[in-house]
Amino acid sequence: MFRRHFIATFGAAAIAATSMTAAFAGGQKDIVDTAVEAGSFGTLVAAVQAADLVGTLKSDGPFTVFAPTDEAFAALPDGTVENLLKPENKDQLVAVLAYHVVPAKVMSGDIAGKRAKVLTVQGDRLAVNARNGVKVNNAKVVAADVVASNGVIHVIDTVLIPE
Repeated sequence: MFRRHFIATFGAAAIAATSMTAAFAGGQKDIVDTAVEAGSFGTLVAAVQAADLVGTLKSDGPFTVFAPTDEAFAALPDGTVENLLKPENKDQLVAVLAYHVVPAKVMSGDIAGKRAKVLTVQGDRLAVNARNGVKVNNAKVVAADVVASNGVIHVIDTVLIPE
C-alpha cells in the first residue's frame, strides 16, 4: 500500500509540473491538481488514472516527483505508452510511475552542486547529478521546484524506466 501511495504521488506530480511557474505559484494545490492545471502532462495524468493512483497523490506526502512531459512520453518507442496503459500491465505501469517518486520533499537548493543516489517509492535508486545543471539518470530537469501543498515537482525531459 505504501508503494502505491508513492506511485500515485508521482503521477499527480507529473501532471502538476506542466505549467510549472504560473500554475504552481503559491503551492496551495496538491500534486495532482497542480499537474492537471498545468496542462502539459496529459499522458502522465492518464497513466496515474489508469494505475488508480490519483488518491495517493492527493495524500499528505511529502513527495518529490520527477514528472515527464507529454513530449517525453511521445519519445518512447512506438506502442510503449499504449502497452503500459493496458489493464493487464497495471503492475508494470505502477512500477514505472513509482520510479519517478521520492518519499520526501527535495528542493533544488538541497542538492545544488552535489551527486546522490536517492531511493524511490518503487524501491530502486535514481542517480541525481546537480553539478552542471541537474540530471536524474539520463533525464534533464527542465523546470525545478514546482511547489505543491504535498510536495514538489521537478519537470524532466525523459521518462525514467526502471531496470
